[in-house]
Parts: sequence; structure tokens; C-alpha cells
Amino acid sequence: MAKKSTKKVKPSAVASRSTKRSLKTIAPTESKSKLKKQPASDVLVDELRELILEARQQTASFVNAALTMTYWKVGNRIYDEVLGGKRAEYGAEVIREIANQLEAEFGPSFSEKNLRRMVQFAEIYREESIVVSLIRQLSWTHFVALIPLKDPIQRDFYAELCRVERWSVRTLRERIQSMLYERTAISKKPEKLIEQKLRQLRESDSITPDLVFRDPYVLDFLNLSDTYSERDLESAILKELERFLLELGQGFAFVARQMRIIIDSDDYYIDLLFYHRRMKRLVLVELKIGDFKAADAGQVELYLRWLDRHERQEGESSPLALILCAGKKQETIEYLELDQRGVHVSEYLTALPSHELLQKKLREAIQLARARVESKPEDGL
Repeated sequence: MAKKSTKKVKPSAVASRSTKRSLKTIAPTESKSKLKKQPASDVLVDELRELILEARQQTASFVNAALTMTYWKVGNRIYDEVLGGKRAEYGAEVIREIANQLEAEFGPSFSEKNLRRMVQFAEIYREESIVVSLIRQLSWTHFVALIPLKDPIQRDFYAELCRVERWSVRTLRERIQSMLYERTAISKKPEKLIEQKLRQLRESDSITPDLVFRDPYVLDFLNLSDTYSERDLESAILKELERFLLELGQGFAFVARQMRIIIDSDDYYIDLLFYHRRMKRLVLVELKIGDFKAADAGQVELYLRWLDRHERQEGESSPLALILCAGKKQETIEYLELDQRGVHVSEYLTALPSHELLQKKLREAIQLARARVESKPEDGL
């Protein structure tokens, strides 16, 4: 929100980092004397139950990893022995014969369709070491969802984030369907830089802002009317906070709304304040119902400097800002070099367009952004 110096509005919820973001627990109303002591046998049963469940989980994980590695080895052997080199012309017939024999002995898991998936699996992931690192978190069903993706960088993006954030198969499919990669800031970078960032993620689990921020954000679940104010937008977000957090992405925790800060005796209010656990930094969200303007960047930079001085705690990185606006002009944003200043600008959609239209717009945006990046050295000649 903009500066407010004449009329001071008491924020509905103000959270200060001086409280160290501690979580409050509700004290039990019953006295300890009224609580029944659990029998020793029940305590022992609870402990044994936890041991058994933990062992089952570990066994399931081990079996899943072993099974997925088996599928990769089967696919790799067929790929090398049957489909490699000059044998490719009769590979399909050989796979069919192999499948008939294996399915008869080991069941439908080794049907012709599944064998082809195993071959694709091995063709996509040629290095066994990469498969070994992924199967610790990804099941065979995860890989089945990843195999159809044609772009290797797109596929690696989903695989690595799935591994780090431990997505379920359902979540992975939803992320792919919502075109998360195309909406993430990193997709608009040059391919070599994307590969470098994904390699860092693979080696150190390091999450960078380019892997966190999206453009656009789809806020169709807010059910806003045709006309609305910034306060209406903020209230709708808070009403649907859980879904908004899901759209922001994993790792965000809500800190405050309309957080009051005082600079030179003037009152300012930060619309929404979050904390990202993996990046270990505050993220303020500024809401704009119109198009982005250059002055908006100066406003949030003031907030960032204040947060950095007064709210940033030891071990945290500098705060970041996300300006959510109804529209933006890319050239203006590039001239301002906002990424270097910790400010990210994204559009939001209050109505979800068709998948085909969204896909077309995102691909055009990616191509345009990459073309501009690649043309910069030539502009300076």
C-alpha cells in the first residue's frame, strides 16, 4: 500500500519480527491433577507402534528405490543391446517378444507398454548416478509423469524440485498441468544459466529466487468481482490464505498483513509479509490493481531497506520484494534492473484462461525474454 501520513488505520493484524516469529501454543485448561496417567503398557505399545510404522516406511522406500533402479537397468540393457546402432529397425519387434516372455513370468509390470517406458527412462537418464540421487525421493510413478516431457531442462526442473520439496505424484502432475516451469522466473533465463542453477540445486539443494518467483500467479480462486480495490484483493487473499500459499509455492510462511513501519514520523504499511524457509529471508508482497509503474519499485525498495535494518535476523539473507500487479511492461522492468535490487514484478490472473492460450502466452514471453538477454552484448558494441 502507499504511504499514509494523514489518516492512521489500525492494522487488523500486525506482526513484528521482534517476537522472533515464535509460535504460540494454547495452554490446556484442565489441571494436571485431572489428567489421567497413561499406563506403562500403553506407553510401550505406542513406542512399539512407532518403531513398526517407521520400519514399514523405510522398507517401502527401499523396495521402491530397488524397483525403480531395476526398471532403469532393464530399460538401459534393452536400449544398449536392442535399440542401439543398426539394430533400431527391428527393435520394436524384439521388445514385443521380450515383453511376452517377461510378462508371462513376472506379471503386467513388464508388459510391452511398460518396457517401452523403461527404455524411455533409460534413454532420458543416461547417467546411473543421477537416477540413484533421484530415486531416494521419487517413485517409479513420478518418473512415469516426467517421461512424456520433451524439453530436458523442463524435465530436470520438475525432477529436482520434486526431489527437494518431496512432492507427491499428484502434486507433480498438478505442477506440470499448471505450467509451473513456464511461469517460474528461471524459465526466461538463457539455457546455460538454467542448467547451472539446476546443477547447483542438484549438488547443494540450494533454492534461489529464480526458482521461487512465478509470473503470472493464478488467483482465480479469489472469486473477485469485475471491479475491486487493493484492499478487496488483500482481504480475498487472506480469506483464501492457504490456497494463496500453495500458489506462492512451498516454503512460504505468513508473517503479517498491513505491517506498520515508521520512517521520518510518517506511517507506511506493508501489504503482506512472508518468510521463506529455504531461502531464509523475508519476502514482502505489494499488491497493485493496475499496471506496474516505475514509482512502485521505489516504494518497495524503501520497505526493503527498512526490513533489512530492523527486521532481518542473524543468519538470514536480505529481504526480497514481490510486486503483484494486473499488468506490466517488460522493457520498463528491464531498464530498472529490478532483479539486482531484490525486487520481482509478476502479473496475477483473476480468471484462468484456457490451457492453450496460457501456454501460447508463456512461450512467447519466454522466447522474448531470452532474445532480449542474448541481444544485450550486441547492443553494447
